[in-house]
Amino acid sequence: MVNLDSKSISLDSLGIKNAKVHYNLTSDELHATAIEKGQAVEASSGALAVNTGEFTGRSPMDRFIVKDQITEDKVWWGDINLPFDADKFDKLYDKVTSYLSEKEIFVRDSFACADEDYKLNIRVVNEYPWSNMFAYNMFLRPTTEELKDFSPEWTVINAPGFMADAEVDGTRQHNFAILNFGKKIALIGGTGYTGEIKKGIFSALNFILPVFKNTLPMHCSANVGKDGDTAIFFGLSGTGKTTLSTDPNRSLIGDDEHGWTSENTVFNFEGGCYAKVINLSQEQEPEIYAAIKKGAILENVILDDNGDVDFADTSITQNTRVSYPIYHIDNIQEPSIGKNPKNIFFLTADAFGVLPPISKLTPGQAAYHFISGYTAKVAGTEAGVTEPQPSFSACFGAPFMPLHPTKYAEMLSAKMKETGVNVWLVNTGWTGGPYGVGSRMKLKYTRAMISAAIDGSLEAENKGNYHVHSMFGLKQPRTCPNVPTEVLSPRKSWNNDEGYYKTAEKLTKSFKENFKQFEEFANEEIMAGAPLK
Repeated sequence: MVNLDSKSISLDSLGIKNAKVHYNLTSDELHATAIEKGQAVEASSGALAVNTGEFTGRSPMDRFIVKDQITEDKVWWGDINLPFDADKFDKLYDKVTSYLSEKEIFVRDSFACADEDYKLNIRVVNEYPWSNMFAYNMFLRPTTEELKDFSPEWTVINAPGFMADAEVDGTRQHNFAILNFGKKIALIGGTGYTGEIKKGIFSALNFILPVFKNTLPMHCSANVGKDGDTAIFFGLSGTGKTTLSTDPNRSLIGDDEHGWTSENTVFNFEGGCYAKVINLSQEQEPEIYAAIKKGAILENVILDDNGDVDFADTSITQNTRVSYPIYHIDNIQEPSIGKNPKNIFFLTADAFGVLPPISKLTPGQAAYHFISGYTAKVAGTEAGVTEPQPSFSACFGAPFMPLHPTKYAEMLSAKMKETGVNVWLVNTGWTGGPYGVGSRMKLKYTRAMISAAIDGSLEAENKGNYHVHSMFGLKQPRTCPNVPTEVLSPRKSWNNDEGYYKTAEKLTKSFKENFKQFEEFANEEIMAGAPLK
């Protein structure tokens, strides 16, 4: 029951008793409450700065799905989708709701999915005010009129202060994020990392949309041009997905999570952006920099005595973040829906410096690279990483994909063939050598290549006469407007042919080794998209 006038709500039906509930507080109210409780401080920009505690990122090994009649035969069980016993879930749920009872609780009703035909009603129950402010930023915000008859379909219960007893509760350790499709609940405990909230709902939609709605869910950003052409950007964290989709000349549809419908529209799941801010600069990323103001939440950054952020300081984590409502970006698509997808970009930060800065993919190569989901880890990003390491995440988002990756790849391949969309592989990583020798690809060059691909000038300049990469078989352009010719050839940029080919051979082997797990599910066209050597 909701009383909109007094912003109160009863949580008795969830098993949370006698709680002091704050319902749908404004962003400003939550900002002030977090500071008043000593849980946050205000940066000089006006943004709220919080420390998420022990966990500054997701914990993939502590993410579970309840195994029941709905999920048993559909979920791709394994190291990514870990099964959880239904009875143990019920007992753990009762413990969490008992823990939240008689506490001060923050509740928000919101939506996911900008397309009315796919909209999902969500109730988010938070222990902390800044977690609830994150939900305000990241989910779609209902109007007062829409709240009057609001009935939640999914519920997120988020209790960072609750610690599970692994031996008793069936978890791996004290933190957990569990999806229960039968009860439509995402249960999160023991971690203050806010990304678990949005990724819980994203993972749920990655099951719901393809299984029940014939719609492809995508871990991608998207924008639309003045002529209505939609561009889609897939990429893992750190590859530039948020940066490259935030373009002053194109309207942003969304930052991270989208659906591609059978009517060939693309819609945003979210109402905000959740961007990495490591080494953020006003010069390089002015739109994101300007979005960090009152209403935004900075996570795990270091502030000086004046409240200014040192974006280069990674003493807490490399995964420093900001969340903000999408309206903090000036140039957005309203509603967050696009039509006519014309170009898809697979972004990779190749720390080996092997892949071309941009190359055009055949349908088989597109499916192969989509299933592979390659990027690279560099020294310092994770404990024990002292040199570049290849990293593969199927469909550029394996930790959030409950179904087998080939299910999503088949849907994407069908979309590509149906629409005739161009697919490009873009290396935002290293050029002139591997990490530690070469340098990171200049953002202005990557932007120029993407702009040329979108406006057709890249095709026009090369007239189909691409250079075929001898190791990967990729079609790399010989020229591109506003990009030096020598940048387009990774081999030439090295000025060391022997070193380049040895490193390239090492990377092709990594691709092939990773893909062995998918070979039995891949057809001849997909296998033809593999590296040549």
